[in-house]
Amino acid sequence: MPLSDLGIALTPLTAPLPIFRGNVGPADWIAVAATVAAGGGRLVSLWGSDRRQESAAAFVVAASYALQEGLVWIELPLTGADSTYPDLSDLFPAAARMQRATADLLGIRAADAEDRRPWLNHGAWPRVHFPLRREATGNETFPDQSVTDYPFVRVEGDGVHEIAVGPVHAGIIEPGHFRFSVVGEKVLRLEERLGYTHKGTAKRFERLPASTAHRLAGRVSGDSTVAFAWAYCMALEAARGMALPLRAAWLRALLLERERVANHLGDLGALGNDAAFAFGLSQFMLLKEDWLRLNRSLFGHRYLMDCIVPGGVATDIDAAGCDQLVAQCEAVERDVRLLRNIYEDHAGLQDRFIGTGRVSPQLANQLGVTGMAGRASGMTADLRADFAVAPYSELEFKVSSHRNGDVAARVIVRFEEALESLRLIRAIARGLPEGPLVSDQFAHRAGVGAGWIEGWRGEVFVALEVEDERILRCHCHDPSWHNWPALEHAVIGNIVPDFPLINKSFNLSYSGSDL
Repeated sequence: MPLSDLGIALTPLTAPLPIFRGNVGPADWIAVAATVAAGGGRLVSLWGSDRRQESAAAFVVAASYALQEGLVWIELPLTGADSTYPDLSDLFPAAARMQRATADLLGIRAADAEDRRPWLNHGAWPRVHFPLRREATGNETFPDQSVTDYPFVRVEGDGVHEIAVGPVHAGIIEPGHFRFSVVGEKVLRLEERLGYTHKGTAKRFERLPASTAHRLAGRVSGDSTVAFAWAYCMALEAARGMALPLRAAWLRALLLERERVANHLGDLGALGNDAAFAFGLSQFMLLKEDWLRLNRSLFGHRYLMDCIVPGGVATDIDAAGCDQLVAQCEAVERDVRLLRNIYEDHAGLQDRFIGTGRVSPQLANQLGVTGMAGRASGMTADLRADFAVAPYSELEFKVSSHRNGDVAARVIVRFEEALESLRLIRAIARGLPEGPLVSDQFAHRAGVGAGWIEGWRGEVFVALEVEDERILRCHCHDPSWHNWPALEHAVIGNIVPDFPLINKSFNLSYSGSDL
């Protein structure tokens, strides 16, 4: 879809990816969204900013869209006393929860939105307090507040009853509540409630120097630390006009693919375990543990935290280390191919996987499902191929996709993505160019930048507004925002005992949806 079809003025941002930014009025806010939807584009994220000290506009609501030509960042200034904006959820259902979160954090609301329930505010702060406004310090306490009842959607009829799961779970995971409406063991409806541990991450960014805040970005969702740190640094580098050295770009890709493989190995084992195949869990966890130990040996951290810094990377690898990477990838590939054959030949596993938790291509497209889960439902979007930066532009990257959209399809895509990442890591290790690790180009200046990275779970997006070392607004978006609603649909018609299996096949982030 051509950018000219949007009918608005757009300014290209300095970035390795094609990213454009523009301002609109209320009518164009809806017109742009409608044009994007009609042209097959996707909503990437929606957020708000408090600009009462920086401009005449009091607040701004922003949305980013993925088009064939790149990413478009649209802003709607809310002037005067107006704190509402046109609702986008009819065009992009994924916008509903983002709009609710923005209302909780800033007090700006989507007019005429059908769902106006709080999302992040569980009663920890008053309805008249907004944690992301300029006057909020992040240190407020509200001792008289109490947890309020949440109006879950009720399903009624003969034999219908509810099962409440969470927010406290048996495993060591973050809290999330799942309310099942069932007849017998058949699920009629699932409704999620997240946001139980609102951490104030977005406000914390405003208290950190821009040059060190990449460390906080890398902790938005710990299993995606490389993707978030890279997206933040990409945004800061764009705002400051910093050029990324070629060796640093290749090393960032190497770290990103190491992160992808680690997560797929762990989840493939957990999926076997959720289908009562403990052998799969033990074998894949052995592979993952060896993988993480080499991370620690070569890069200083099992999960690769703080390896990516503004302007480059904080760690290098020598020829001997590259040889270790290649040897490990070859060994892991042999085992992964063998385990894939075992999974596919195991009748019990396939009985549990095939047809379970299906998200059709049509539904995935409507909900804007992203990343690995989207590619298992017929979507082909992958930033590594669609907007390839170095080294992906030189490595003939192959996108993995499937159309069945069930647990089996998500398992297949995980296997294929893991094997492709192993190939990429070997190619990067063998072709790593010489050069500096960090750019020597650096300018303190006011500006905006955006980062957009294909993390293992899907598209990670960061929008950044800076002035010298001061962060005015940093919005981090995890792909789980799009995929949690898809999980609600995927479980419908399945039996309750299949929910853990379906849930793990997505493996979404609680933390990334709770900023």
